[in-house]
Amino acid sequence: MRLADKSIVISGATGIAAAGARKAAGEGASVFVISLAETECRDLVATIESEGGRAGFLVADLTMQSEAEDAFDAAIQHLGAIDGLFAVAGGSGREHGDGPAHEIDLDGWEKTFQINTNPMFLATSRAIGHMRGKGGSIVIVSSVLATSPSPVRFATHAYASAKGGANSYVKALAAYYAVDGIRVNAIAPGLVRTPMSERAASDPETVDYATRKQPLARGLLEPDDIADTAVFLLSDEASQITGQLIAVDGGWGVTEA
Repeated sequence: MRLADKSIVISGATGIAAAGARKAAGEGASVFVISLAETECRDLVATIESEGGRAGFLVADLTMQSEAEDAFDAAIQHLGAIDGLFAVAGGSGREHGDGPAHEIDLDGWEKTFQINTNPMFLATSRAIGHMRGKGGSIVIVSSVLATSPSPVRFATHAYASAKGGANSYVKALAAYYAVDGIRVNAIAPGLVRTPMSERAASDPETVDYATRKQPLARGLLEPDDIADTAVFLLSDEASQITGQLIAVDGGWGVTEA
C-alpha cells in the first residue's frame, strides 16, 4: 500500500494510463481519471471499483485550457487534494502527417505538438497550483524516441521532438519547484503494447525488430511495466528523486537491432 491515503490524478484512460490508474488504486490511492472518451473512463473506473479501489472521472479535452481547468476543479472536489499526477495523455501524430521532417507540413507538426504537449502543460500547471505549499509528485510519460531514435521503423520527427521538449520541461519544473517539495520526473517507455501501438504490434517485421531491440521484454513491453515505475516515483519511496528521465525500454537504448 505504497500510495495509501494519497490522491492521484491520471490523464488518459487506456494503455499506460489505465495500467497506472489500476496500479495506483491497488496501492491504496484514490484516483481521478481525465480523458476524452467517456466509455473508456467509465470502464476503467468500474474495473478499479470492482477490484476494491476508489476512483472517479471526468470527460475533458486536455488540449483546451478551459476544459483542463474544469477537470482539475472536479478532481479537487472529488479527491479533496492532489498528491500526485501521472501525465500520460498524448498520441501518435501519424494521422496528422508526422514522419520524416522533409515530409511533414506545418499543420502536421503543430497538431502533433498540440496533442502531446498541451495536455502535459495544462495538467502539470493545474496540478502544481494545488501542490504548492504541501508538496507532491508528478510523473510525465516521455518516449525512448526522444533520446534513442529508430530511423527506419519510427521516423516520427514531430513526436520525437515533442517528447524531447517534455524531457526539458521536466528538468525545468524539477529545478524550480523543488523548494516547494514538488518532485517532477519522466518515464521514457520503449515500444509498449497499447492502443496507440496497434499498427506496430500487428506488423510482423516491427514485432521482430522489437524482439531484438528490446531483449529484456522479448518483444513489446506491457503497460504494467511502465505503471510499476510510475507508482514508485509517485510514492514516498522516491522522496529524494526529482528531475530524472528513467528509461523503461526493455534494453532499447543499449541494444542494436
